[in-house]
Amino acid sequence: MDKSDIPQGTLDLLILKVAALGPIHGYAIAQRLQQVSRDVLQVQQGSLYPALHRLENKGFLAAEWRESDTGREAKFYRLTAKGKKQLKTEADNWDRLIEAVGLVMKMPGGEGV
Repeated sequence: MDKSDIPQGTLDLLILKVAALGPIHGYAIAQRLQQVSRDVLQVQQGSLYPALHRLENKGFLAAEWRESDTGREAKFYRLTAKGKKQLKTEADNWDRLIEAVGLVMKMPGGEGV
């Protein structure tokens, strides 16, 4: 599969999922998504940082400035209680969507297209 952008509407879910693992800075979130997806998902800074700010403003993420592994100051994000609820809601919705799309894709016809 070619490298691709993350489908619209899924970035928040993916950020919340990565942040659920523990405090992490923005660049590391992008790296983790790329690594776990075997280089298929790549998040551009122009999408990532606005999403992080949006999630923080909604109260799904909390952030604090700390020193990173490289010794530079970075904003570390962690999932809040409200964010955990949102992650569950979004993950449940995603699972329903995957199941529905799977049902449509299993319809007869179109083989070899």
